[in-house]
Amino acid sequence: MLNWTSPGKLKAKGIIGMNRRNIRYIGRYNSRKLYPLVDDKLKTKLLAQEYGITTPEHIGTVSTQFSVKHISEMLAGHNGFVIKPAKGSGGKGILVIERVEGKHFIKPSGAELDIEDVERHVSNILSGLYSLGGSPDVALVEGLINFDTTFAAYTYEGVPDIRVIVFKGYPVMAMMRLSTAASDGKANLHQGAVGVGIDIASGRAVRGVQFDRSRTDHPDTGHELASLQITGWTTLLELASGCYEMTGLGYLGTDMVLDRDRGPMLLELNARPGLAIQMANGEGLRRRLDLIEAQTEERSAAERVAFAQHHFARQGELQEAPAEAI
Repeated sequence: MLNWTSPGKLKAKGIIGMNRRNIRYIGRYNSRKLYPLVDDKLKTKLLAQEYGITTPEHIGTVSTQFSVKHISEMLAGHNGFVIKPAKGSGGKGILVIERVEGKHFIKPSGAELDIEDVERHVSNILSGLYSLGGSPDVALVEGLINFDTTFAAYTYEGVPDIRVIVFKGYPVMAMMRLSTAASDGKANLHQGAVGVGIDIASGRAVRGVQFDRSRTDHPDTGHELASLQITGWTTLLELASGCYEMTGLGYLGTDMVLDRDRGPMLLELNARPGLAIQMANGEGLRRRLDLIEAQTEERSAAERVAFAQHHFARQGELQEAPAEAI
């Protein structure tokens, strides 16, 4: 997974690789029959509503090519929106329109689209251009997130999100993903977003990385990362923890955002969360997963969060240091 250091160093840090993740955790704790609940964002949204978990406003869905020509009617009255593939992954196929000016749809970058561009994008989604395995898809249209302006200096042309790895209902590791110019305003680490490890106990930043390198500030805004603090942190963790009961999946990634009016909201779930979160935290998942695996006592979501906050507390490490130091 990390080709610039030795296997011994990785083992000492408790870094887990894809084989262990796939066999020991995903294969053992995630029943394949439950995958559609998280692989399909529409099913996830409907399930979340059933469990009382807040999600972004649902404007509508487009499921047939015939309906594409009527999308302008669906969008009427909405000054901003997001269009995404229900079965997309890695941030692919997500179109964010920040505002509408006359007949122009303005992206966060300032680029202007017309209705034909929007229709073409939706048509591509339906054809499976962005979906897992290239299968036919459905386009979801959601309202914009009014993200907490506390984080405005930490992100560039995009909404920061929070990934929490949840194992057997316990939040074990977290990071905030900050969009950059390199990532085209998307919170995707592989595209150049900054990953900031977050202390489970306090919601404070512990370490920053971009392109597998240590980072102490945002590359575009220049704002330092050490002061990043997520308010309402325990509430957010309890929301993430509750996704265990909601889905029945023992090992999953929860992606959330902080809306300034509605608080923490669930964006999507992932039954095969990536391992870059270990880089962002400068620590491996192994020790934490082993501790949770040893637990036999039944606990509520709030109790599981309290357990994690007690056992996984960290100190900030945001300082200039080579990535090899992890």
